[in-house]
Amino acid sequence: MKNGYVLRIDLDFIKPPIWRRMEVPPNMTLGQLHFALQLAMGWENAHMHLFQVEGQDYGDKELDDFDERVNEDWIMLKRVLRDDVRKFHYLYDFGDDWSHTIKVEGESKSKVHQIRVLKGKRACPPEDCGGHWGYEHLLDVLADPHHQEHASMKEWLGGEFDPEAFDLDAINERLLRWQLTGP
Repeated sequence: MKNGYVLRIDLDFIKPPIWRRMEVPPNMTLGQLHFALQLAMGWENAHMHLFQVEGQDYGDKELDDFDERVNEDWIMLKRVLRDDVRKFHYLYDFGDDWSHTIKVEGESKSKVHQIRVLKGKRACPPEDCGGHWGYEHLLDVLADPHHQEHASMKEWLGGEFDPEAFDLDAINERLLRWQLTGP
C-alpha cells in the first residue's frame, strides 16, 4: 500500500516555468485531485477539464457529451498510478487549453492524510487571458507602460499582476480549508 505520492505539476508551454510540487494521498479521487490542482495552481474552476492517463480520458460526471470519458469521481489516484505510470496530463479550459504535465516524482516517506504543496514557482496566469500565447502577450503589454493596450489590460486584470508571485502558505491554507469543508 502506498503512503502517498509526490507529484510535480508543470504548466506546459510557459517560460520561465510555472509549477507546483504536491504531496497527495493515494486514496483521493481524480475529481478531488482536480479541485486540489485548481487551488494549488491558482485557477478559479470556471471551465471544463479532463485528465488523460495512458490514452484514457477522465472527467466531470456532469459532462455527458464525451462517451469515452470515465467519471473522475469513481477513480482513485492509486488505481491509475500503477508502478509503470510516471506521467499523465491535466487539461483545463478547453478554449485556452491550459495543458499541465503531472509527473510522479516518488512515494511519500510517511502516510499522507492531507494534500499540501511542498514547493512551487510563479503565479498562475489569469483566467481567460487566451492560453499560453495570450499570456505571453499580456506579459509583454504589462512590461511596457507605453504599449497602446497597457491601460486596458491593467483595467481588465483589475489592477496589478505579479507573474513571479508565489505564496506557499496561502496556497496550503486554501487547500486545508477546502479539505476541512469540501468544495
